[in-house]
Order: sequence, then structure tokens, then C-alpha cells
Amino acid sequence: MKHAGEYRNPEITHTILEKIRQASKKEVRLMEVCGSHTMSIFRNGIRQLLPDTITLLSGPGCPVCVTSQWEIDSFIALSQIENVIIATFGDLMRVPGTGTSLQKQKADGRDIRVVYSTFDAINIARKNPDKKVVFLGIGFETTAPTVAASILTAQKMGLDNYFVYSAHKLVPPMLFALMGDDKVCIDGFMLPGHVSVIIGVEAYRPFFNQFCIPSVVVGFEPADILYGVFLMIDQLEKNRPQLENAYRRAVTSQGNLKARNLLDKVFYVWDASWRGLGKISGSGLKIRNEFSAFDAQKVFSLNVSGSKEPEGCACGDVLRGYIAPPECVLYKKVCSPVSPVGPCMVSGEGTCAAYYRYHG
Repeated sequence: MKHAGEYRNPEITHTILEKIRQASKKEVRLMEVCGSHTMSIFRNGIRQLLPDTITLLSGPGCPVCVTSQWEIDSFIALSQIENVIIATFGDLMRVPGTGTSLQKQKADGRDIRVVYSTFDAINIARKNPDKKVVFLGIGFETTAPTVAASILTAQKMGLDNYFVYSAHKLVPPMLFALMGDDKVCIDGFMLPGHVSVIIGVEAYRPFFNQFCIPSVVVGFEPADILYGVFLMIDQLEKNRPQLENAYRRAVTSQGNLKARNLLDKVFYVWDASWRGLGKISGSGLKIRNEFSAFDAQKVFSLNVSGSKEPEGCACGDVLRGYIAPPECVLYKKVCSPVSPVGPCMVSGEGTCAAYYRYHG
């Protein structure tokens, strides 16, 4: 990527680090709510570089991790229907449902295929007209526009065997839910760059206006993250909270209007359930009635009952920033990347997986 080296330049990062060290006086807790931020922070050793006054918390910004257990069990139930092909991103395969997983279902002979885009799923439907292809739609505002586009494409192509299960989540309502939790102690938010490319900085304005907490949109390179931390520290030390955009090369005030229009055309907002956070008002996307022929939840009869979280798993507490993964009684004893108990150890953006890989 052009100029990417500048954002990894040691001289630049060391300069920002020194500014952080000089500015940081009080103890603060800053949360990155994006899984990509979490992985970059661990991969680049940023936690170890910051002064002891700064604690970084990993929030509920991993799409796989926040997908509810009931939704995971629904995905598995879909895979068990005759003549159905499941198309999914790879991270979902190993997430434990109540008693089984998509990976185990595939091993048992179910037709479950890992894809890299929604249009891979469209092609599977086109090549298998005698099968029903269901794409498992998870993620935030970043991926949801591509899912909306796939539904419009299927409609235009006249594909009557392509369906989507929409379990998409929205970031701003999640921030409201976190700040409304009396047990959560957060002094500033590192806002997700990818999501912000779509929704724009102003999408966070109602949240900021209500809570007046330092909130900075941040990119993913080391210099991006350190600069975002510096801005939040500077705001906190001067007692001047702001909503700032530190990722101007990619994020604008209003975001990607074309992508936002796609979302509005295909989806409507509803009250979604999040793993660890429960039901959050206006935090999910469902397929509009005009496109109900492509809505897997309306087309297929799913009998999902008895869903329950894995016993002893503390993913919910990790996602809310209550605890760090090593504080979970299962961490490294029962739960590991080879034998994961919860989704935070499965996903490439999961906090538990990051701790395991980079902290040992």
C-alpha cells in the first residue's frame, strides 16, 4: 500500500510514544472496539510500549465473537436441512454451538463451504440450481453493504436459490450499551476505522454528545494507533473530550453514501442480541419485506431450542472489558486455539486468541 511504510516508521512511532509518555499523568483505561485494532496492538507490541498509566482494553469488535449462541445454533440447524449448501466465512466454522459446530457438521457430510466474498456464494448458487445456498451474514457495517449488494444481484439475475441469514450488528448502539453498563470503566474509545469508512465520523455524534468521552477514529498501522492513543490522552489530561478523526486518509465526515444507501435499501434496523451484551436496541440489521424471498429466516423453518453458552466460558466478560483472557478459569487449561471453548479463542480477531498467540 502506498505510504504504508510511513505509518510503520520507527522514528515516527518513537516520536509519538515520547509525546504519550510526556503527556500521560493520570491512570486511564482506553478501549479499542475493533478486532483489527486488537490484533495490530498485539502484533506490534503496543501494550508493552505504553506507560503503566495507560491500560488498553479489547472490546466487542470481533464479528464472530459477538454473534449470539442462538444465531450460531441457527446456522448449524440450517446446515442440517436437506439440499442446503451453507456458504460462510472461515472464522465461523470452529465456533462451538450447543453440542456441535459447523466444522463438525461438515465432517459429518453436510455441504458447508468457506467463501471469501458474498459473490463466491452467488456463484455457488448459480452453479447449483438444484440446491438452496444460504450465506451466513455476520459482521458490522463494513461487510453488510456487500451482503446487501449480493441480494440485489441475486434479484437481478433471477436466482431463486440464494438466501442470506442476516446476523449483522451495528457499532454505535453497542457503544451506548457499554457506557450504560455500571460495571464498565472506560475513559476513552478507539473507534473502528473500517466501520467508520462506511458510516462516517458523524455517526458517532449522538453517542459523543450524550457521554462526552474522548472518542477517536483510528487506522490500523502502529503510528495510527499510537497517534489515536496520544489524542485521547491529550484530551483527558486537558479535560477537553472530543470526537476526532485520526484516519482522514480513509474516513470522511459522512462516510460512504453509496454503501449507506445500499444498507438502507435492503435492511431495516432491529433490536439484536449480542453475546455478552444481551439485547441492544436498534443494533442489528434484518432484511426488508421487499426482499423476503432471499431471507433465510423467513424461508426456512428453524427449530432452535436449548441454546446455552459454553459452561465456564468468560467470553462475555472479556468482550465487555470486565476481565482479560488470562483471568478466565478455562484459559490455556481447557480452552486453546486447538480446542476452543468460546468464540474469542476461535476468531482471528478474538481477544483470547490474540493473548494466546502473542502473550503465550
